[in-house]
Parts: sequence; C-alpha cells; structure tokens
Amino acid sequence: MERQERDLAARIPGVLKDRREQGLEGLIGGLDAVIISTEQDRLDPAVAELIRYTGLSVRAQFEDDAFRTLVLGTEGSASFLVRARKRRENPFLTVNAAEKTMALPNTRLETFIYRTRDLERYVEIQDARGVRFLTPGIIEYPSFRFIQTAPSPYTGNSTGFIEWTGEEGNYAPASARIHPALPEKPGYPHLARIHELDHTATRVRAMERNDAILEFMSLTSYRFDFAVFVRSLNSITSVARLEHEGYAQVFTSGIQPFRDARTSGPTELFIQNYGTRVHHMAFRTEAIEQTFAALKNDGMEFLVELVGSPEEGLRQTFSLPSPHTLLVNEYIHRYEGFDGFFTRSNVEALTRATGRQ
Repeated sequence: MERQERDLAARIPGVLKDRREQGLEGLIGGLDAVIISTEQDRLDPAVAELIRYTGLSVRAQFEDDAFRTLVLGTEGSASFLVRARKRRENPFLTVNAAEKTMALPNTRLETFIYRTRDLERYVEIQDARGVRFLTPGIIEYPSFRFIQTAPSPYTGNSTGFIEWTGEEGNYAPASARIHPALPEKPGYPHLARIHELDHTATRVRAMERNDAILEFMSLTSYRFDFAVFVRSLNSITSVARLEHEGYAQVFTSGIQPFRDARTSGPTELFIQNYGTRVHHMAFRTEAIEQTFAALKNDGMEFLVELVGSPEEGLRQTFSLPSPHTLLVNEYIHRYEGFDGFFTRSNVEALTRATGRQ
C-alpha cells in the first residue's frame, strides 16, 4: 500500500468517530447547488455557454448590491448559481492568484452547497470545533437559511450549508431585483441527452491530498470510497460518496510534489499554473457518441476524443476549458448499470489530456 493510502486509512476512522460523537453524522445531506463566479463582463457569455453545451436552462435571474446571479438547473441536478461580484471584496482572491488565473481574479467554481435539516445545530457543533465561516452567524433569506466556510487551505473551495424554510429553488435575497426576462436555451435535440451534475473534480497538491479529503469528510456526511493511482503520470484520483446520493466529490492530486514542468505530470503542473481549484464538472450523458458529434458540430472543442467502450462500462470525454469560467466539461455515459467514474485506462487518458491546458 502507498504511504499516502496508509496515512489516509489510519486517519479516516478518527474522522468518522468524531462525526458520530459530535452529532454530525447524517446531519448534512446531498448537494443542493454550486456557485460559479465570473468576471462581470463574462457572466452572460458564461451562462450562454452553459445552456448551449449542457442540459441546463436558466430558471431565474436577480441582482442585489453585491451580485448579479443567474440560477441554472435541470431535472435531478444540483442547481448552478452563476454570478458576478459588484464589489471588490472577495475572500477567494488569494487562492485565485496563480500564474494563469491572475487576469481573472474573480473566476472559479467557489462553493459547494449541501442540504441540512438543522443548520443551527450544525453551526453550533462546527463553531466549537474551530471551523471558520465567512459570516459571524447564519444568514436568513426569504426561503432558506445559509452559511458557508472560509475557502479551504487545501482546495480553495468553500463549503456552504442550506436549510430550506420556504419555496425550494428560490435563492433570491429579500433585497433582490428580479429580472423576469431569461436567456433562452437553444432547442438542439442533443441537449436533451445531457443530464444532471454527476461529479466534480478538484485538483489538490500531492502533500495535501489526505488533508483535503479528511477536511471534506469532517464538514459533510460523505465517505472516502476509493482511489486510482496513475503512476506514469504522477497522479491519484480519489472519490468520496454519500450513501444513496448520486453526486460524488472527486479529488485529483500528484503522488509526488511538483518538481518541474517536464517530470511532474499534468495534475501537479495544472496546480502550478492555475492553483488548487475545481478542474471539471461531469454531466451524465446518454447516446454519448451522437451527443459528442453534435457538440463538435456546434463548435465545442475537446481536450480528448471519446475514451472507453460499452464493454468497459463507460465512455467519457473532456472539453477544452471555458474562457469564461476556466472549467472543463466532462460528458460521461455509463452502460448497463456500471457504477464507477472511470476505468484505469480511461483515467490515464483523461489525466494525460489535461496536459494540453
């Protein structure tokens, strides 16, 4: 067993025991929404791109003194809150200061929001454990209560928690100005074959991979499931899952820390260029061969051709990163109940493709 795996295996029981003893086990549910932030002049192009190349449609648009926000969704999926800041204050500026992201200081998938049935109890427990939140207390909205953590030192991501008290899906604050006119989704037939958010993958540094996974487990009810090592590319892909919930949280790191661009592999090189952040969003896709061809015909460019096969259980591909969000879209098709996220050969091909960034 790799040293990283021995360390992780030794530390996981303590996290699970602490969750049980503190009363956290089961208090947090599945993924409710993600927040993607863009620069102000890239918000509309980012939304146009998402509704053109995924199954998402715009469900609401509103703004207040701090943000302009569009809410996107599709059946069975976490919502997407795509927004642009109106003010300079941004707690993510430090983690956005990598070589290839400094020109887009407000751009990243910032926050994963998970459902809870008792936000007050959750915050009380985590406050006592020393978890840092971005606000002194819970924020009350017309339809929900909300709080989020400070950006993680390991991932750069924030973890948010929502307790619905009214109309689910209504994310507007009381002061919001509602825009009734919504961007129209293209009527391309192939978009009906692209479905919910299946997983996202965050790039983390080799020496912080275990800390990132354990931190995430301590904030949620997710459990570490498995990892795949690609030694030839100095990469580990690790999966955390929630029982009875489709969405999975994936972490990709190096096996060894970054040394130089030639030998360190695409995962550590990505972090050197872009910092720790979400690399891609995966969408469950049907008839992936036809869908892939249709997306190409509509102008989408890809980092890699389709990899995998029905015999292996799945096929998947990566798009080029968006110039507006810096995110890659993954399209993934599982065959006959295949429950995984990749095969060993697939993950090597996909990891290698990210070197093109």
